Amino acid sequence: MKKGHASETAYRAARARARHQVLDYPRVFEDPMAPLLLREADRVALRQGTAPRGGAVARGLRMALALRSRIAEDALHDAVRRGVKQYVVLGAGLDTFAFRNPYPPEALRVFEVDHPDTQAGKRELAAQAGLAIPPGLQFVPVDFATQALAPQLAAAGFDPRQPAFFSFLGVSMYLEPAALESTLRYVASCARGSEVVFDYVVDPGKLSFIDRMMLRLVALRVGLLGEKMKSFLDPATLPDRLLAMGFGSSHDQGSPEVAARIRATLPADAPARPPRFGMGGMVRACV
Repeated sequence: MKKGHASETAYRAARARARHQVLDYPRVFEDPMAPLLLREADRVALRQGTAPRGGAVARGLRMALALRSRIAEDALHDAVRRGVKQYVVLGAGLDTFAFRNPYPPEALRVFEVDHPDTQAGKRELAAQAGLAIPPGLQFVPVDFATQALAPQLAAAGFDPRQPAFFSFLGVSMYLEPAALESTLRYVASCARGSEVVFDYVVDPGKLSFIDRMMLRLVALRVGLLGEKMKSFLDPATLPDRLLAMGFGSSHDQGSPEVAARIRATLPADAPARPPRFGMGGMVRACV
């Protein structure tokens, strides 16, 4: 990301999630707060019905971004039912869960970890929308490229001796491989019962020709925004790598079982679309 500016890819992902609330049927992820954390022009366009709908590619992107949030928050609610009381949003961007949190602060503390410039941008957008910072939310400024995660979380009151749930969406591909592995190893070092849901971009050598060409185009576009893709993972070797990092198990979140669970919550006339991440993958790893 460009120095002194909030992450533009984080903003565009948030805008896509907000447009999903208005433009798509069925909604795979309900997020009524998403349209509020947008720049004024985008808020007005959604309110007046002039936001561009785009074609199949744009709709597919909106659905994929909404779907990854849905999968992560479904897993979070499972964790809370098991007694987890700490939620860490790694690379939070304009995530709105803290503004929709159905649990009291004593039941679930939310730690939003992100670059300080991106957090400043989020605070500004929230203020413009008249949103107060909710109780139970702790901002944790971290530059993943230069700062260790553990001391920053500890300073914010996070307790690694107690189980926690981590979401890590839209971030792994922008980190250097060493920083990505360090982050995952930290999660794996937390208390038994902790887990993480994260997405990743597949190693180009493992993609079809069409997906490889699409990845090149996406990488070029985000590179022009100052956010270069740096890390790619091989789905075939990832489970063993996660075990070596200290995780006890991992599960593919693009599996038919996940698709069936989500499909069962949609309207009966909704088209059947299983989770598909194309150039990417999504994993739930448990400590």
